[in-house]
Amino acid sequence: MAEPKHLFVTDCEGPISKNDNAFEVAKEFIPQGERLFTQLSRYDDVLAYVLKRGGYDAGNTLKLIVPFLRSYGATDAMIRAYSERNITLMPSAIDTLQYLSAKMPSYIISTSYRHYVEALCSAIRFPFQNTYCTELAFDAISLSEAEETAIKRFGQEICEMPLLEVDITQQMSDFSLEEQQVIARLDSIFGEEIAQMPSSDVVSSIQVMGGRQKATAVRQIITETRSEISDVVYVGDSITDVEALRLVKAGGGLAVSFNGNAFAVEVADLVVLSKDTSVMVALTQAFHNWGRGRLLEIAEDFPTLDPQEYGINRLTKDLRPLIQTSVIRRPNPANVQKIAQESSSFRKSVRGIKIGDLG
Repeated sequence: MAEPKHLFVTDCEGPISKNDNAFEVAKEFIPQGERLFTQLSRYDDVLAYVLKRGGYDAGNTLKLIVPFLRSYGATDAMIRAYSERNITLMPSAIDTLQYLSAKMPSYIISTSYRHYVEALCSAIRFPFQNTYCTELAFDAISLSEAEETAIKRFGQEICEMPLLEVDITQQMSDFSLEEQQVIARLDSIFGEEIAQMPSSDVVSSIQVMGGRQKATAVRQIITETRSEISDVVYVGDSITDVEALRLVKAGGGLAVSFNGNAFAVEVADLVVLSKDTSVMVALTQAFHNWGRGRLLEIAEDFPTLDPQEYGINRLTKDLRPLIQTSVIRRPNPANVQKIAQESSSFRKSVRGIKIGDLG
């Protein structure tokens, strides 16, 4: 019987880098861009996982922010250059991807714009053809002077709104009256006023690589490699990874939240808290050699094991001290909220409070 063809598939920002490139780009090019992006990210969470609005995918913040970036003159060249200058990798990210790529087909599925993913692949020497990301040409979006003025005015209005506070267990009725008014006004801005602008056709055609699109990308990889869902290790950290994590977990693969927020923790097989990516080498190698069942049984004790026990004999450095500082949790209905709080807090310590707090 042929040996299973295991696959390593990971999100980019979080498991590989500390960046949230779209947030950082918004902060760089838009006045009050940090607050604007944060509010739109929370609105995105509401649409995707509170209202569960039909046809809406988690991660569409990257589409919502585009008119504002363009109204302040952001171009493809500017965003590409900014991305190249501002990559912050997780420790051991290059070694991790090189080791796993040599062992098995490895892929990155990222909600990020192509500009950032291309820059990252160059920095870490990873083949861009093994990535999926949000394809977007800013230069193709032409705004009239009237559109620019209106979009800037909307941006200022949004920044003056109180920030939404979103919990994944909420229903619309759980929001305060003021928050419900904010959501209704954002619906009006994006669903009516910006949607009626001449440029809206180009913006609405953008396919963000998030939510269901990530799950679709996993299925494409499986088809191309003639593999099974049960062969996949998928690593994610946020709301955009939920559908891919669910797919892999349900199919018998290994779904891992790496420094994830509550959205990712809730649907993962394992929750990893680590300041170094080497633990993913260890978990993936153990999954490859032992299978899912045994790994899940001993997961919380896994950092204490000698790497030779699961088949890692030689690397460019000793993994033991790096793995031993990692924490691995196996969530269940009784402990998932506590683990989510622990992971969210750790996430902010690694990536900073502002990025770590995004959905």
